[in-house]
Amino acid sequence: MKKLNVKKGEIIQRSGELGTMVYHVHSGLLRSYAIDQNGKENIFMFAPEGWVIADTNSPDTPSVLFIDALEDSVVTALPKDLEREKDNIGALTNRLSALQARVIMLISTNAIERYEHFVKTYPNIVQRVPQRMIASYLGVTPETLSAAKSKHLKSQG
Repeated sequence: MKKLNVKKGEIIQRSGELGTMVYHVHSGLLRSYAIDQNGKENIFMFAPEGWVIADTNSPDTPSVLFIDALEDSVVTALPKDLEREKDNIGALTNRLSALQARVIMLISTNAIERYEHFVKTYPNIVQRVPQRMIASYLGVTPETLSAAKSKHLKSQG
């Protein structure tokens, strides 16, 4: 187990690497993403304080995801070990619940509902993440996100 100070923009895991780690976020904000054949970033998840982020591949299989810091962050990097993760069930449950809800959301909702889901899942990072990244996470264009946010705000007012 080692504590890392990660600078904003620093990549701590690259696609194709072996022996990837599990990162527990103490402060700051990380994200995981894949880059498609056209060079487009597709955000898989965000990990604010108290969350866990990792590629789910076994340590001897090349990783699929990149992980980087969106803010200066403090994380604990741990080797993948399911027995140990049982002791950290709260963070793991957060991650699994968010991923399950996201898959259901992506296959069954419109842009406004997707944005509302994002706000519920990540209430403390809406203002901390660039809009283009939120759009990537939601699987919509930045223009569609802007329209959805506008409708969301009108429904709140």
